[in-house]
Formats: sequence, structure tokens, C-alpha cells
Amino acid sequence: MKLVLATSNKGKVREIKAMCEDFEVIPYTQLIDEFEIIEDAHTFKDNALLKAHAVFNALNDDSVIVLADDSGISVEALGGAPGIYSARYGGENASDKDNLHTLMKNIKATGATSSPAFYTAAMAIVTKDSERTVHGWMYGTALTQAQGEGGFGYDPMFVPLGYDKTLGELDDETKKKLSHRSKALSLARKVLKSL
Repeated sequence: MKLVLATSNKGKVREIKAMCEDFEVIPYTQLIDEFEIIEDAHTFKDNALLKAHAVFNALNDDSVIVLADDSGISVEALGGAPGIYSARYGGENASDKDNLHTLMKNIKATGATSSPAFYTAAMAIVTKDSERTVHGWMYGTALTQAQGEGGFGYDPMFVPLGYDKTLGELDDETKKKLSHRSKALSLARKVLKSL
């Protein structure tokens, strides 16, 4: 079954491919030119649906299944920020490193050295006949100092509940078990198999 991802983010593509080995997983940019999708909804779920529908419509192929994800980190000390703005928290063209440093700096500015935080992943699956969404969460602590070189995004500053290492220090197998995206993906796989 061909599963088209509504992303060109290499980290997300790699993660989803590894967890959906029984599907032919391809980023939409292998089929059509990359285009800007305006994510102006107010929830992870609605932004995931926006992306999935935009790519499904642009592909103009009723036989494809499109999977989109919208995810981010919410930090208690910052009133839930960056939330849905996680991907551009450091500014419009911010890199992962820019976002990471902005978040650590902003937590530090509250006087805290760490804060309870959680990741949310919302996934939308769109076909010609249906749209479905699933969610996954991962709870833990956001630090004001990066530790480890692994992963991507905010991984070097996030310690999952029950662990003493950041996602940037943990091995891929452990991260796969804990990840908000893998929790959402395991639910998405059930939906995909029912289509």
C-alpha cells in the first residue's frame, strides 16, 4: 500500500518509514514539487488535517492515502508554549538548533532550570472517502541545557518520564518505544489496516 507523507522533514520521514515497513512510504515531494501549506489552525489535529488535505488535493490521485502529522512540545513554565508553534519557535526560517536554543533561553528567563513538559503528535489520514485522526503523547522534563547529539528538534533538551537521559542521548530503540510519534503511529497503523 502506498502511503504518501505530507512532509519533507527528513527526521520525520525516516522515523515514519522505520515504523511503517509494511507500507511503501514516500514523501509527497518525490511525486510533486514542494509547496507551502499554511498551518493556521489552532490545534495539532486541525493543522495535521490541513496538511493532509492540501497534499491529497495537490496530488490529484484518488488512489493515494496521505498521512500528515503535526507535533510539538508544550512547556509548563511557558504556559504551554511553544505548542503548535514548535516548528517555527525561533523565528520564520529558524533551524532546529535555533528553535532549541530559543526554548532553552525562554525557560531560563523564567528563573527555572527545568520544567514539566510534554510532546503531542496528531496524525491525520486522508483518502478519497475518509479522514481520520489519532494522537500520541510523551511526558517528561524540558531542560535549559542541551545534552546529547542524537535525534532532531528538541530531543537534546527533553528527558522522558522515568529516564535520566535526554532523547538526544537515548538510543533509537528506546526512543521508538517512548515517542509521541510512535504512539500516534501505532494507532494510525490500525486505521490504515482498516482502510
